[in-house]
Order: sequence, then C-alpha cells, then structure tokens
Amino acid sequence: MLKELQDKKAILVKELEEYRDKRNELNTDASKWSAERNKLNRTSRMLTDEAQQFKHERDEYNKKVSEYKVKRDECNKKINAVNAKIEEIKKDANLTGASVSELKKEIESLEFKQQTNVLSSEKEKELVGAIATLVSEYKMKMTEIERNAELKSALGALEDLREEASLYHEKVTEYADLAQEFHDKMIKVFREGEGIRVKSDRIHRKFVKIQDEADRHHHRFIKTQKEIRELEKMIASITRRGREDKRKVERMKVRKEAESIYNLFRRGEKISTEDLMLLQRSDLL
Repeated sequence: MLKELQDKKAILVKELEEYRDKRNELNTDASKWSAERNKLNRTSRMLTDEAQQFKHERDEYNKKVSEYKVKRDECNKKINAVNAKIEEIKKDANLTGASVSELKKEIESLEFKQQTNVLSSEKEKELVGAIATLVSEYKMKMTEIERNAELKSALGALEDLREEASLYHEKVTEYADLAQEFHDKMIKVFREGEGIRVKSDRIHRKFVKIQDEADRHHHRFIKTQKEIRELEKMIASITRRGREDKRKVERMKVRKEAESIYNLFRRGEKISTEDLMLLQRSDLL
C-alpha cells in the first residue's frame, strides 16, 4: 500500500513539473503576443488621433468654403442688381446692343484668330474689317459711357463687384481643394488604422487562446498539487502507524523477556545487571 502511494506520488510529481513548465511556457508566449497587441493598439490610437486632426482641419476649411460661398453669392446678387440697373440706364439712354466688355472680348478673340491662323487674303481682309467695325463700335460706346456719368458709375461698380466675386470664388476653390486634401489624408490614415486594428484583434484572439491554455495547465497544476498533498498526508499517516506498530511489537518483546527474567528472579536464581534494568523498564519490579 505504501509503495503504491509513493509510486503514484512520483508520477504526480512528474506531471506537476510538466504542467508547471508548460504553463510557464504558455504564459511567456502569451506575454509576447500581449506586448505585440498593445504596441499595435498604441499605433492605432496615434493614427486615430492623427485622423481626427485631419478631420478637424478639413472641417475648418469646409467652414471657410461655406463662408466665402455666402460672400460670393451675396456679391453675385449685387452684380445681378447692378446689371439690371445698367440695362435700365442703357434702355433709357437708347444704348442697346453688346456691352463694352462683350465687344472687347470679341475683338480680342478675332485678333488672336488673325495672329494664329493662316488665312487667305480675302479671309484676312474680311477679318480685319470685322475687327475695325467692332473697334469702332467699342470706341463709340466708350464715348457714350464717358458722357453718361450714371452708366459709367454703374459699370465701374459692376467691375469692382466682379473682381470681388472672383476673389471670393478663388477663396472657395482654394479652401475646397485644401478641404479635399485633408479629407483624403483623413481617409488614408483611418484605413491604415483600421488595418492595424484588424491585425490587433487577430493577435488578441491568439493571445486569449494561449492564455486560456495556460490557465488550463495552471488549474491542472493546482489540482495535481492538491492530490500530491493528500497523498503525502496518507503516506505520512501510514508511516506513522508503521512506526507505532513497530514500537508496540518491540514493547511486547521486551515485556515477554522481562516476564521470563522475573520468573527466574522469583525462583531465586541469579540475574544480571542488564536483566535487572530490563525488569525496571518493564515495571515488573
């Protein structure tokens, strides 16, 4: 019985060491994956913060786009009002036909055509004549405008408003381009962060799986440790009982020897000093 218990204990001690070593190995592995996951999570948070900053910049530029659109639209309303006023002035002054700006554009277009195209003599003559007619009309209208103070003032105001509207439109375009630039940066960083989060989640699942396996080996370690302690109690109990039985047998043997010596003593036979001491220990004297 005792040997069986001792053999079983030896087996459990070996298993205990295996569970402990495997648990420690898995915990080390889990710590490595945990550190990798935490590193990725820190990177992901940094990218999220960076993307949020890009989003803030984009939103600020979009606000400026909206702000300058309002200004441009208000300016265009004023342009429409001034145009309507100019048409009334021209109608009252009997100044119909193309405006000086339209005539100027047409003249510039024909002059560019004359300079860049290869024309026959007849076609070039017709083109020169058309340009001359438009120039004459342009000068005439400019003279009429100079004579009409109200019209001149309105046209000046119109030109100023158009320049102002053009500046606002440039600002709208500029800030819209910047908003798009930061939007693209935000999307790029968000996607990069999402990719890292996916990788982090995959590593976390691996970490959990390894940690669960380490926990199972730890529970087996604890269970085996308890079993060994129970066996040690049983072995100690059996060993103790064995010692007590051995002492009992020895006491019985001493008693039997003492009784034999005592009988010799009662018959008056001579006994040795050792025999006398044995009788004293046995409480027969």
